[in-house]
Amino acid sequence: MVLLLQRTYYVNGVNGELYINGDLVCHTIELPWLDNKPNCSCIPEGTYVLQKRWSPKYLWHLMVTGVKGRSLILFHPANDARKQLRGCIAPVTQLTGQGKGDYSKLAFAKLTAIVFPVISKQTVLLIITGRSIAN
Repeated sequence: MVLLLQRTYYVNGVNGELYINGDLVCHTIELPWLDNKPNCSCIPEGTYVLQKRWSPKYLWHLMVTGVKGRSLILFHPANDARKQLRGCIAPVTQLTGQGKGDYSKLAFAKLTAIVFPVISKQTVLLIITGRSIAN
């Protein structure tokens, strides 16, 4: 399975669309690009392997592996990248601003309902691309 995340970069955050097989699953929010600085930046564009992971805080969620110079990059619910993320990716139902969205828990549930049944049977890749750089 391949997930395609197409980003648009803004000064105050990154907004994206997450597709599986050409179908939009949800939007995403992330911190702005700050040269991959841990806890302050979104991760670089590229191809990564996703894994299913458990933590007491987020319960079952997705982890992005193979990010150079970074660890514990997760997909988890959040509605405001600057206030709730430290380099992770948050699925959201709709975008409300730069690095902001609504109904993240619903989008996260939709995403994991698609990915979790597959992830134990095959490799799940995340391909991140940038569509444009906006002001």
